[in-house]
Amino acid sequence: MTRPRLVATDLDGTLVRSDGTVSDYTADVLAKVEALGVPVVFVTGRPLRWAEDVFEHVGEHGLAIISNGALVWDVARSRVHLERPIPSGLAMEVCRDLRAAVPGTAYAVEDLDGIGLEPHFMERYPMPDGARRAPVEDLLARPPLKLLVRHEELAPQDFWDRAEEVNAGRLTFTWSSSTTLLEVSGPGVTKATTLELLARDLGVEAQDVIAFGDMPNDLPMLTWAGTAYAMADAHPTVTAAASHVAPGHDEDGVARVLAGVFGL
Repeated sequence: MTRPRLVATDLDGTLVRSDGTVSDYTADVLAKVEALGVPVVFVTGRPLRWAEDVFEHVGEHGLAIISNGALVWDVARSRVHLERPIPSGLAMEVCRDLRAAVPGTAYAVEDLDGIGLEPHFMERYPMPDGARRAPVEDLLARPPLKLLVRHEELAPQDFWDRAEEVNAGRLTFTWSSSTTLLEVSGPGVTKATTLELLARDLGVEAQDVIAFGDMPNDLPMLTWAGTAYAMADAHPTVTAAASHVAPGHDEDGVARVLAGVFGL
């Protein structure tokens, strides 16, 4: 393997440990990789409000890909570098079609102002102060970065299959949760397509990227990158797609691989 010129890593289940922290060892390895002039880019499904928890580890280049590729955030300047939102009209069209086909479907949206949820959308985590509760028609008054689609009765795979049939390729569906929750992005917006745009700006080719992930929303990125690592406890589809397997996220798997690759 030639030395990578860019590191792209997912956060939850990949870089971040089960207790929500980044170990001192991992933070040290990331800093050393950055010191070699190799950018470390966080590529996460997290919305901005959650990704900020680990921004101190992004490094001097200061860019992170958020919400499955819908946002590139300039960490150093605390401002938007690139937005790829979902067109409101198209989002509303798919939401109506899906709810008609699968009654009980509930929606939430993420944007730069935070999260907005339908009254019957049951969130699994504490909501921030100021979280909006409104019908989806009101939540989609402006283009969201990410649409969340939940069902409380169907199994994840069953809901995925039915939702994808209704969607018919209009929006990008993926998931990174163990519950029946779909994450929806705009047409063609994935971790991979946004990472490709960022890498192009940095003069880096796909073959020079090493990427790490654990869930289906990481698949486009892992199949695009020249070197791809699935975590030891990754979703089976990710393990099948990746060319290598890293130790688990609670064993500092990303850092251990990078230490070996870069001779740290």
